[in-house]
Amino acid sequence: MKIHRFLSTPKVARALALTGVIALTGLPYAHASTDIQVWHSLSPHNAEVFDKLVRQFNSSQSDVKVSVKAFDNNTAVVPALDEGVRSKQLPNLVQLDDNRDPEVIAQRRYILPMYSLLAKYPVKNVKWFIAADAGFMHDDKGRMLALPYMVEVPVMFYNVSAFKKAGIVPAQPMRSWPGLQGQLVTLANTVTRHCPLVTNEPVSINLENLAAVNNQFFTTDENGRKVPRAARVTKTKAKGKSGSASGPAFVFDLVYVRHLSLMITWVRSELMLKPEAEGNAVKRFANNECSVLLSDSSNLGAFRDNNKLDFGVVGLPYYPEVTSKPGNPFVDGAGLWATSGHSTAEDKATAEFIAWLAQTKNAAAWYQNTGYLPLTQQAFNSTDASYYKNLGDWRDLVAVYEREPASTARSFRIANYPQIRAMFHQTLDRALNGQEPAVPALSSASAQADYLMHAGPKK
Repeated sequence: MKIHRFLSTPKVARALALTGVIALTGLPYAHASTDIQVWHSLSPHNAEVFDKLVRQFNSSQSDVKVSVKAFDNNTAVVPALDEGVRSKQLPNLVQLDDNRDPEVIAQRRYILPMYSLLAKYPVKNVKWFIAADAGFMHDDKGRMLALPYMVEVPVMFYNVSAFKKAGIVPAQPMRSWPGLQGQLVTLANTVTRHCPLVTNEPVSINLENLAAVNNQFFTTDENGRKVPRAARVTKTKAKGKSGSASGPAFVFDLVYVRHLSLMITWVRSELMLKPEAEGNAVKRFANNECSVLLSDSSNLGAFRDNNKLDFGVVGLPYYPEVTSKPGNPFVDGAGLWATSGHSTAEDKATAEFIAWLAQTKNAAAWYQNTGYLPLTQQAFNSTDASYYKNLGDWRDLVAVYEREPASTARSFRIANYPQIRAMFHQTLDRALNGQEPAVPALSSASAQADYLMHAGPKK
């Protein structure tokens, strides 16, 4: 038999071999998908919600495959990122907490700002929910640095059954701190003697949002936003308490002194649990041990899935003597940051995954099942009224963030704030444990914050 020369070439041989395999197996030729990886440090409940969305995305198409790596907390992500830089094995998206100076994160050599990624691969027909002017995960020019996906706000959760059992009508907390105190006394005497109130976010509740909810600035220079970023990180000691071109200042006035003194009294009289119980605050509320929990809204999804918990949501307390109407707390949480150094195919695949998360159905599922604020306006508008039926004021608390925020509620800009926040936490722990009165505690915190703010940028 004569063999034609063209049939003996390697390419043709491989093609014939592949044809034979397909004929024998009946399987079509499968093209390779583009793999991308996401790192996160979500709570167990919210991680389950995210994993479900990832599975749905992977099964909805064959071009992109997303894999997920979970960390216990955001602190554990940092060394993993450092190792990823050294080994050149970075994730495509990574969850990083808001450091109140996101331009610092955006300047890291391995970060790809989200506005750059989405300029090349736009997400179409989407209106983002959080206003760019709020400053969360946006730079001073209003450009999106990271996807604002894990956005939360502090709220007051309350145990409806406990309020009813205590005979409090209506069965919900009062929004004023003095009014709430009276209710806590009633709850302590009738229902939850060992845990009328608990919080796992003392800095957010007692310092940061004591300002915002009372329509006050947290720092001078309009929460640090009047000062150019370059000046905010300048090393200097020449700065007065009124703030200057070198950066804002913390001025803890009589409102702070009065409030911290009140909180010290609450702990002493056992209306509020001591700081060492903060780690179990969310769990204790979920187990019906506590009447009131001051915490992040991202706990809402887990509480909704708890059939043994009857709860509602209202805004944080305020002082009527300071403001006639409560303001809105700062948005907080984390964003999904894109990393650089990946192939064009991976960047495109990352943008496709983001676009899928932003689709109304998927964004609404994330909002409704977690307690994070909506990613898009469409997700918020598509949420039926029945969802809010037993959630107290939750819808109204969310709706305000669709609009441009008041100047006092725009995200504050502070250099090295993670270090400052950790110091604030330690200071409050000492004060609430009766180890330091309010005045020296706040005075010391202000001085240390000024030092840390000007100690040079922390990468």
